[in-house]
Amino acid sequence: MATTFDRRTFLSAGASGATAMLLGNLAQGAEFPPTRVITRGPKHHWFGYYDKLQFDPSGRYVLGMEVDFEHRSPTADDLIKVGMVDLKDNDRWIELGTSRAWCWQQGCMLQWLPGSATEILWNDRVGDRFVCHILDIQTRKKRTIPHPIYSVSPDGRSAVTPDFRRINDVRPGYGYAGLPDPFADDLAPTESGIFHVDLQSGASQLIISLADIARLGVIPNETFGIKHYFNHLLFSPDGGRFIALHRWRYPNGSRLTRMITAKPDGSDIRLVCPNGYTSHFIWRDAHHILAQSKNLLGNPNWGDFLFEDAEGGQVEEVGHGVLDPSGHLSYLPGNDWILNDTYPKGADRVQTPHLYHVPTGRRVDLGHFHLPKVYTGEWRVDTHPRSSPDGRLVCIDAPHGNQGRQLHLIEIGGLLD
Repeated sequence: MATTFDRRTFLSAGASGATAMLLGNLAQGAEFPPTRVITRGPKHHWFGYYDKLQFDPSGRYVLGMEVDFEHRSPTADDLIKVGMVDLKDNDRWIELGTSRAWCWQQGCMLQWLPGSATEILWNDRVGDRFVCHILDIQTRKKRTIPHPIYSVSPDGRSAVTPDFRRINDVRPGYGYAGLPDPFADDLAPTESGIFHVDLQSGASQLIISLADIARLGVIPNETFGIKHYFNHLLFSPDGGRFIALHRWRYPNGSRLTRMITAKPDGSDIRLVCPNGYTSHFIWRDAHHILAQSKNLLGNPNWGDFLFEDAEGGQVEEVGHGVLDPSGHLSYLPGNDWILNDTYPKGADRVQTPHLYHVPTGRRVDLGHFHLPKVYTGEWRVDTHPRSSPDGRLVCIDAPHGNQGRQLHLIEIGGLLD
């Protein structure tokens, strides 16, 4: 059964931290949904990206990572702990493992294995390679796949992944320290790209090379010296295809992006958004993708657009002027509500997780979370809102008082009702 709370229970469970947060919200003139901080210092806790399964299927356990420093890049020697919060046991932190393959924005790809109520997986570095651990939280039996993962198929049997060594070279903050890119001098290598990983046998295979994608279609603003890489992969809800962002970095450090989709074996590649501008995205269903782009449908600015998964497919803008055009998007169950957030806005650097009701075009803000200026660049703290399986709880990352980044839980069931 999913975990639910009424307002009084929700606040008392988090003690003074949740009360302080709610009072802070009220002081700004808005009564937001009940919120409590479910991790506490002196260690710092966070989860990372918005498109991973943070909650177990019952909604009781919430995954997170623990670190004892902030405000600098990770080194190869920096070890983090992975664990989970038990929402039914006074938010007790339960340690589960460690990792030396992580970054501030996306952690170590910690997530629940789809289709399993007891297994989690995360990336690590063992010797001279990145790997993936799969752990049963009840039996504590662990097995290790000799390849890292990024997005896991809905049936939990396979994964797709980019080359984290490459990402660390071209986009620090999203790759892993510790292993250099062996193809760093190659602008579009044939031996690096997207890999398919069998989570049962551990076998991996290169399915789309950077050399192949660099030759596919038209590269907007193609110039000499651009360096190609992949990032941000995500399986479709039915597992039939996956998204990947094909990016290229210019010698001056700027970059452009094409959004592609392909079958799990790398075949049938489609240039869904080929104009050079794609940011955050999420599958709405097996045939449509909500993604941020610009210079589309007469809008020269960034906006949220619903793409048909096809080259030259239909496109429509969603939530113009209401749904934030730069936040981290996901759908709640049923697809009537979009969960999103903002980057820091205004002199107070306030981040605002929010809901957008697709049928009515109504936006509901879930709270205001101040991000101090020290959290910037690679080690910023995006809220990256993630929902529970039943869509009634939202977990975000945000600094809390003098305790640094911590996990915050927001109860949104009342809004949905």
